[in-house]
Amino acid sequence: MNAGILGTGHYVPERVLTNKDLEKMVDTSDEWIQTRTGIVERRIAPDDIDTSDMAYYAAVQAMEEAEVKSEDIDMILVATVTPDMGFPSVACQIQERLGAFNASAMDLSAACAGFMYGMVTAKQFIESQTYKNILVVGVEKLSKITNWEDRNTSVLFGDGAGAAVLGPVSKDRGILSFELGADGTGIPHLHQDGDYIYMNGREVFKFAVRQMGESALNVVEKINLTKDDVDYLIPHQANIRIMEAAREKLDIPVEKMSKSVHKYGNTSAASIAIALSEDVKEGKIKKDELIVLVGFGGGLTWGAVALRWGK
Repeated sequence: MNAGILGTGHYVPERVLTNKDLEKMVDTSDEWIQTRTGIVERRIAPDDIDTSDMAYYAAVQAMEEAEVKSEDIDMILVATVTPDMGFPSVACQIQERLGAFNASAMDLSAACAGFMYGMVTAKQFIESQTYKNILVVGVEKLSKITNWEDRNTSVLFGDGAGAAVLGPVSKDRGILSFELGADGTGIPHLHQDGDYIYMNGREVFKFAVRQMGESALNVVEKINLTKDDVDYLIPHQANIRIMEAAREKLDIPVEKMSKSVHKYGNTSAASIAIALSEDVKEGKIKKDELIVLVGFGGGLTWGAVALRWGK
């Protein structure tokens, strides 16, 4: 029995914050932001929409696509570093709203690699036949921990949620291999300092360029395939230059790499989940294609998954 994706969903707030808007807030320019990050705009949630609200909207969409009901969900895993509150977990909050009272529920904290950690955790429960249907959500309201007076970080982040329902799929499909990792010595380079995100951009960039490419290649090699076998790459949407480095490592054409960083910026744990859901709905991912998902984040953490699309 393999664990695979049965349905996906995503939600982004309506409010658009453009680079031109940011020019009025901090000492920056549209050209500077686009050249260094590839970001043109990002979405910002209003005060009356919190992390759990976005998670719920994405979850409902994923469950509809997967054709599972609330009572069919056995476990809820939410990857986030911006919960509504210290406790209860976002997972418990959306369990209540969904009416998924047969499900266990917990949050995971692995920053931008969180959705990868959630998928791999779900895989273990499904393949051990402990649970059948697991809802995995990546969600962030980074706007509430972004210092809007800091020109280095305010241009990067946005809000949103992505979700996937994982369950049993046929033998040759689903998650075929994975890699998870962490290096706590990198904490000084990317962490929450008081109320806000702090990032040493130069050090994080160097780490990400190396790790994204290596991890993507590793999960392909683990299943005795080569980079030529990869049909589609979904990297963490953090920075176009980092994403391009991962693409070049796999040597795949630009049209085979997911790109939404220009629209949403870095949405941390939601990033890969949103990109996946959009690509599925736009028909960019086809049955039996080999997909590689790869991300990195604060911790420092990283994770990659190779999966064969389909049920």
